[in-house]
Amino acid sequence: MTQAHQVPAAIDPITLAVVRGALETAQREMTLTLEKTGRSSVFNLAHDYSNALFDNLPEMILQGQDIPIHLGSLIPAMKAVADYFGDDIHEGDVIYHNDPVYQGSHILDCCMYKPVFYQGELVFWAVCKGHLTDIGGPVPAGYNPDAKEIYAEGLRIPPVKLWDKGRRRDDVVNLLLCNMRARRDQEGDLNAQFGACRVGERNLLALLDKYGLATVRAAIAELKDMADRHMRSLIRSIPDGTYHGEAVLEDAGHGYGELTIRTQVTVSGDNVHISVQSPPQIPYFINSYAGNSMSGVYLGLMMFAQVPPPYNAGLYRCVSVDLGAHGTLCNAAEPAPHVNCTTTPMETLTDAVRMAFEAAAPERVTASWGHASGINIAGINPATGEQYVTMVLASIISGAGATRQMDGWHACGPLCCFGALSSGDIELLEYAYPIIIHRYGLLQDSGGAGAHRGGSGTVWEVEPRGHDMTVIAFGEGRQIPTMGAAGAHDVLIDKKLGRLEVEHDGALTVHRHNVITTLKPGQRARNINPGGGGYGLPWQRPPAQVLADLKNGLISRLAAREEYGVVIADDNLHIDDAATAALRQQLNLGAQA
Repeated sequence: MTQAHQVPAAIDPITLAVVRGALETAQREMTLTLEKTGRSSVFNLAHDYSNALFDNLPEMILQGQDIPIHLGSLIPAMKAVADYFGDDIHEGDVIYHNDPVYQGSHILDCCMYKPVFYQGELVFWAVCKGHLTDIGGPVPAGYNPDAKEIYAEGLRIPPVKLWDKGRRRDDVVNLLLCNMRARRDQEGDLNAQFGACRVGERNLLALLDKYGLATVRAAIAELKDMADRHMRSLIRSIPDGTYHGEAVLEDAGHGYGELTIRTQVTVSGDNVHISVQSPPQIPYFINSYAGNSMSGVYLGLMMFAQVPPPYNAGLYRCVSVDLGAHGTLCNAAEPAPHVNCTTTPMETLTDAVRMAFEAAAPERVTASWGHASGINIAGINPATGEQYVTMVLASIISGAGATRQMDGWHACGPLCCFGALSSGDIELLEYAYPIIIHRYGLLQDSGGAGAHRGGSGTVWEVEPRGHDMTVIAFGEGRQIPTMGAAGAHDVLIDKKLGRLEVEHDGALTVHRHNVITTLKPGQRARNINPGGGGYGLPWQRPPAQVLADLKNGLISRLAAREEYGVVIADDNLHIDDAATAALRQQLNLGAQA
């Protein structure tokens, strides 16, 4: 299938810039195609999809500014798909896949691969991964906290051709769609993925027609080398040695207790080796197969590295990864259940990798972003009689972590998506589904306390209209607050945590574990997301900034006093300077004790 890679001649910088821009445009047009043609709100509002371009090797030559949980796993998944078909890849083929055993992330993230041929030769792959709102199985939207093995979660799709030499395999497409709820949405999103891949193919062929295969390959080789140089330069700046990090995965409420993920980073010259140690896999849906765990490792590295573009396979030439023994939480073996893995434990793994790197270069330390703590909803639309199901991406929008330079951004998380998600307009969600959204906004006191404050998390409150609605909670961040950095310290812990609050006939039930519940008309579910971690000692935050946060509703008067050591004198919100100085001295002495 693949041919020996020939080293192309050097390319001039102007042509390089033009080819690079054309590749980026091809990828962006794929993204716009998904946004404008996707059927479900997960596609057309939340943008829970990612696009990438690969060459014939196959190596990633360009990734979009999309979802990190997708992008890292695409690298091994593309190779697994190409290896599976070997020489049986032809012009007009389109391959579909979601199986984590074949390096997928989780089965809801379905990926389409379109080989691009030029003058009879396989030159590129246009690749599109998107989160389908349902994948079959016993629980709508796929998140089944009671699953003990992967077979109880939904439809696994190993690499399979949906188009064979240009002919649509209607029998295979029908087989897939017959196993999914809300078929119209799933079929619409699948067609949107096909359209995106076709758009990518069209632009790539136009690029080859204009510049020729040799010139384009020379540009791509240089872009990979450029990324390689950027990463090696960073790694060389880190002292040789072995560094450690660890992060705790909170108790999921199924009797397994807290689980610790440990990482070790070994730097030698301009090479780095990352090894992961995690507990044995468990019969609960937070196991992560290898492809998904690679996403977590790469995100932890990139949070630390912050290297400039281009972002392609060249970044990882100097990086080797050992995910630990097969059959562990971060290197799961079939038939481990896994659907929650793209948030839990991926975000914890990311934190552990990032912390190991920061042990090597403390000056680059940052606070973590809020972990995903969201809900899915499903039911029968009383107006149409049709079933609906959707992952409410608006419900997982948490706060970003603070850095040594600035406060964390509000409503920008969660960590696993790193700002690439969109919550969408409330009116459009209410139009698409039989629901009323009573509240969506920032949550007071949710951002981690620090000299630089963490970004605020969000609250999303929903009520079903005229029908019983299933609500499925998933994720974490409901028991352990988001990790701060450089001495950040939270006092009002409960305000920093995620939770699901359900109002049943005047009674309030608070859930801090993953659950499935039912809402009737007149009842409400309120999902609360954690904020980002703070950076630095909170009582070193300028009192004027604390007062501004108070006036803007980001923190309460209690938080101003208890977390930041700022005393407000009266109802007119004036700072008592003398009392503030005394309280901050007391807090500082307490920290030193």
